[in-house]
Amino acid sequence: MKERLKKQIKFIKEIDKEKTITRQTLLTNGIQKEDDAQHAWHMAIMTLLLSEYANEEIDILKTISMLLIHDIVEIDAGDTYAYDQEEIKTQRERETKAADRIFGLLPEDQKVKFRMLWEEFENNETPEAHFAHTMDNFQPIMLNDATNGKMWEENKVRLSQILKRNEKTKLGSKILWEYSYKNFIEPNVKKKKIIDDTNL
Repeated sequence: MKERLKKQIKFIKEIDKEKTITRQTLLTNGIQKEDDAQHAWHMAIMTLLLSEYANEEIDILKTISMLLIHDIVEIDAGDTYAYDQEEIKTQRERETKAADRIFGLLPEDQKVKFRMLWEEFENNETPEAHFAHTMDNFQPIMLNDATNGKMWEENKVRLSQILKRNEKTKLGSKILWEYSYKNFIEPNVKKKKIIDDTNL
């Protein structure tokens, strides 16, 4: 028991580093960028509130667990910006290596459990993974809209890029994807915060 607890505490201390991983999404104050821990917390709360819009019935605790751990690997791998094509090429390799090390700090049974949850999120084949991905895509779009599309404009994000990244968002919730598109994306296309390259 003592050895098990020591491993668990070591893991808990290690994941405190997630608070230092800065993302490319601004908080609603339009000044500070959110960190991975804030992102995970926000999506966990969102899942409690919005799970009623899932296409299929989901295990809410399992979905929240996935969302709380899926970005832990970024402690080693760093945050990969959704629209950075070069970084995306090496993302899976970097994150798999990080998963081996970080989840490897845990007692064997929890190492296996967390790793399986992480892989389930990555594979995106179950109702819980589908909804977790919906949350992971919906949240930054919502924040980008709340900050007047500032980061979309700054990074010259194109509508085709957003649509490509979100091509599976509707698998978790058609309602939330449609809401996101009509209320967050379309208005920013009209304001030219997002480059409309779909009619070129």
